[in-house]
Amino acid sequence: MGGATRYTGRVSDARRTLGRAAEDAAARFLERAGLAVTDRNVRFREGEIDLVCRDAGVVVFVEVKCRRASWGDAPAAAVAWHKQRRLTRLAQHYLKSRRLDGVRCRFDVVSVTLGARDVLQVRHLPAAFDAAGG
Repeated sequence: MGGATRYTGRVSDARRTLGRAAEDAAARFLERAGLAVTDRNVRFREGEIDLVCRDAGVVVFVEVKCRRASWGDAPAAAVAWHKQRRLTRLAQHYLKSRRLDGVRCRFDVVSVTLGARDVLQVRHLPAAFDAAGG
């Protein structure tokens, strides 16, 4: 699945602005795809969950990765085993803190690439990895 959005960030604090634009684009994309965004930037001592969504009866933990097209590698390539393990642990904290025992969940990655003319290309990777290694 894919889509495009124009990035309108300022030069100052470009990384934070780009990250926020990528998360906003990802949230809009997921909502158009039928997911309900229930939480954003959920912080725990060990880290942060970018987006938490509901897809029917499933809790979906979403990692948003953004890269410039000129960097060469796809944003989703940055979600290696160690990052997956951290996200799995954060998801466990989230479920426990919300008393969501026994709910089904999955881990998605939304890959956002900043291309020519500041256009954000959004690609959703549902069930990008599972919690087996976490």
